[in-house]
Amino acid sequence: MNLIILGIRGVPASHGGFETFAEYLCGFLQDRGWNIIVYCQEDGVGPIYESDWNGVKRIHIPVNNSGALGTVIFDLKSVIHSLRHNGVFLTLGYNTAIFNLLHRVFGKKNVINMDGIEWRRQKWSVVAKCWFWVNERLGCWFGNHLVADHPRIEDHLATRVSCEKISMIPYGGLEVSCADENILAEFDLVKNEYAIVIARPEPENSILEIVSGFSKKKRGKKLVVLGNYDKENAYHRAVLNAVSDEVVFLGAIYDVEKVSALRFYSTAYIHGHQVGGTNPSLVESIGAGNAIIAHDNPFNRWVAKEGAIYFSGDSQASDAFEKIFQNKELVEKLEINTRENFRENFQWDDILAQYEKLLSNYIDKDVK
Repeated sequence: MNLIILGIRGVPASHGGFETFAEYLCGFLQDRGWNIIVYCQEDGVGPIYESDWNGVKRIHIPVNNSGALGTVIFDLKSVIHSLRHNGVFLTLGYNTAIFNLLHRVFGKKNVINMDGIEWRRQKWSVVAKCWFWVNERLGCWFGNHLVADHPRIEDHLATRVSCEKISMIPYGGLEVSCADENILAEFDLVKNEYAIVIARPEPENSILEIVSGFSKKKRGKKLVVLGNYDKENAYHRAVLNAVSDEVVFLGAIYDVEKVSALRFYSTAYIHGHQVGGTNPSLVESIGAGNAIIAHDNPFNRWVAKEGAIYFSGDSQASDAFEKIFQNKELVEKLEINTRENFRENFQWDDILAQYEKLLSNYIDKDVK
């Protein structure tokens, strides 16, 4: 059984949720006898080349362009090159679904994970939003089957195609039961004496509402904020100007062990995302058993369930911080609910098994 994975930068994971998912899926399916090909984007120029990573065949495509243009060029080259392979295709994301027409023309079976509703995100220009909107439609048409990672995404896609063409399979995570507490000293932090925000500093992630709400009064606790903030950026500047002296900016931290420890030993994980499906960072906090303060929207409520306090606006965020920092029993209850939620809904083995069952439906039994 052959699987060809498209739409990511490559494996092992180093760029985001889809890469992490692909890495876990590769290992899971290999143990069950699948042969896997992953297309990987490389910087620079030169011929296409192959390598082996833990038994996975990686096809590397150099692209001498950065940013969105480089991604578009890579995706086009990947799709064209992939047509020589037989098996089932898994495309992660629909941002360049226009190219998946070629899979249809050449009779390739392609399952597309449709990610979030990208064209609704505030950060994109009008041109980018139009591009995403068109490609979402094209992905719905060109894919043989669609995967939604959240019931609301499934409902949205059902306005485009038949429900029978859609499967809802969420993102997964790892259960974290311990972490290195000594890491906290590096950042002058104490276990359970801070809350943490791990998100890109963008309006749709509610960073300004979170720091403003926290800073409305003296807490006797810290709010730790991860991410790069640039005073030349108007939104970043507004965030930096709204904080009290109890807010700590640690910058961007890419060391997984350090981020895991910072999350694990926090009193609460703060999740301000307003749009999207099953957000990987929220699932990671659920895997860590965190009490959660989350922006109040249907996406977050379905994922975090009874493990979170929900807010909308800085006043409600302020109230949520007050409850978390002043009520130890509430925190313990939220943590118990979060652990139960994770074990019932977000374990990788369960989720990857659902993918295998779906992909197996599109395997050409005559292909060896």
